[in-house]
Amino acid sequence: MQKKSFNYLKIFTVFVSVLFATSCGIYKPSDARKVSPNVEERIQKNIEEGKGIRFGIGQGSKDMHFEFSSSNELWRASLDILDFIPLSNVDYSGGIIITDWYNEGTASNEAIKITIRFLSNEIRADGLDVVIHKRVCKGTAVNCKVTKYSSGLEEEIKLAILKKATILKKRGDDKKKALSKKEYEKKYGKALKDRKKN
Repeated sequence: MQKKSFNYLKIFTVFVSVLFATSCGIYKPSDARKVSPNVEERIQKNIEEGKGIRFGIGQGSKDMHFEFSSSNELWRASLDILDFIPLSNVDYSGGIIITDWYNEGTASNEAIKITIRFLSNEIRADGLDVVIHKRVCKGTAVNCKVTKYSSGLEEEIKLAILKKATILKKRGDDKKKALSKKEYEKKYGKALKDRKKN
């Protein structure tokens, strides 16, 4: 008897919730004939009607800065430099790249793992930290010792990343300049030509 009344209570609660949602205007079914199948048009319409959420991106807010990983030269350069090693953890928002254990094949019982921590988006020596760990196994894989490995390799990797990032930044800047020049000529070119004729 108690179980049966509990089931009725559940059904009643769901019914009241649905009734409340439809009567208060929370749920409004849409007519498929009036809704555009084009996603971009629906987004534009929602923005014009004030629907949706804005996060302050591109509104000049200083405290809300968002940057895609594809536009961060240090990040892209690091991935390019480490493309020969499988990666085990890549977290752009956390600013870290960790490779899997890598063995060159010279010593079967030794492997290294590279960790890169991003401390800044700027291309500078103190903008990233490279740490290498070395694993040495004796006999089986269970009997392994992992230690922080200090050699010149960390500095070589850091230098290679910084060089690559500088090249990527220069290419990006050149591309922006060329694009802005084309846009300027497209926008003001006709007016300048007309002015020269007069």
